[in-house]
Amino acid sequence: MERETKMMGSRFDYQLAFLLFLFFCVSCIAIYGSQLTSGQYSEGLGFVYRQILFYFVGSGIIAGVMFFDSDQLQRLSWYLYGFGLFLLGLLIIAPSSIAKPVNGAKSWFNPTSSLTFQPSELVKTFVIIAISHVIVKHNAKHTEKTVKTDFILLFKIGLTALVPIAFIMKQPDLGTALVIIAIATGLILVSGISWKIITTIFLSITLVAVTVFYLVLKAPNVLEALGFHQYQFGRITSWLNPEEYSSGEGYHLLNSMKAIGSGQIYGKGFGNSQVYIPENHTDFIFSVIGEQFGFLGTSVVLSLFFLLVYHLIKVAMETTEPFNSYLCAGVISMIVFHVFQNAGMTIGLLPITGIPLPFISYGGSAILGSMLGMGLIFGIRYHHRVYMFSDK
Repeated sequence: MERETKMMGSRFDYQLAFLLFLFFCVSCIAIYGSQLTSGQYSEGLGFVYRQILFYFVGSGIIAGVMFFDSDQLQRLSWYLYGFGLFLLGLLIIAPSSIAKPVNGAKSWFNPTSSLTFQPSELVKTFVIIAISHVIVKHNAKHTEKTVKTDFILLFKIGLTALVPIAFIMKQPDLGTALVIIAIATGLILVSGISWKIITTIFLSITLVAVTVFYLVLKAPNVLEALGFHQYQFGRITSWLNPEEYSSGEGYHLLNSMKAIGSGQIYGKGFGNSQVYIPENHTDFIFSVIGEQFGFLGTSVVLSLFFLLVYHLIKVAMETTEPFNSYLCAGVISMIVFHVFQNAGMTIGLLPITGIPLPFISYGGSAILGSMLGMGLIFGIRYHHRVYMFSDK
């Protein structure tokens, strides 16, 4: 028993655990600092206590998920994927008594004001598992790659991602849909599909995106004739010219840039936020860090994410199973997109979407979803050690 305990300890990923502990500390400090002077809430340490609870529950999720090896995860992949679609479908038909729309989006089960759950946060990880399983099975079946087999795999990945995206856009939740697209894109890049096909497709998508962007700015009437509505262009126009929309859609962006800019190099000090940003402890927590701790504070946060991604890349390189490598690639794609989009939108580099900063923004669903992804990484490390030192 003692020998088994020692072996389990040697297979535990202490480096990843320490990184998550640092994120936990940063999150609690930032959330508490955001509440001290914002005047938005009278909860005091209430949000910090809840975030601690979310991390505690998330640690339990990691402890449970890490004991599933790759074979077990592959057998469960479609069950998890189906369960995720069931939750998304249930959310659409759920009555407002348990799924009340918030800011025009029906994205949460919220039977009470203090009990909310966003199923799409878990669906992200379920999609990673499902697409990884699709790639492994396809590559095992088609050992000789051709243009036809590559397009078949591309279709399988696209379909697996498109179904949950369709449910999510019914809410609507563009931010989460973009995350799933980023996950699928990252997995396509490492799936073995010919780079000629990938390059052609991505250039085509880029051309379409640039065309739509141009039409939004120069000829919105063309898009309106195709069925789009003027209000749907608001995020792009307010992003490019926030001053013109300072009392509406550009309000958050303007104040976020003011907050981060006013923090300068060293920040204004812990708890000293002078720029008002509604619900700054959630999606705009990066603005709080920038204002209170300045460029140095935001650099520390981004450095932590760099170390996390670097560690995940190491895990992906060291594992001997393709399925595990794909899981790592999916989790990396999810985290990188979250960080780039969240930090980018707070400084005006990207349009604003409702995407939280992983491990730092306040929110139970987001924390639990991120911890579910980390559970996969802990599991890869844990079971990789088993294979290395087994008698087989």
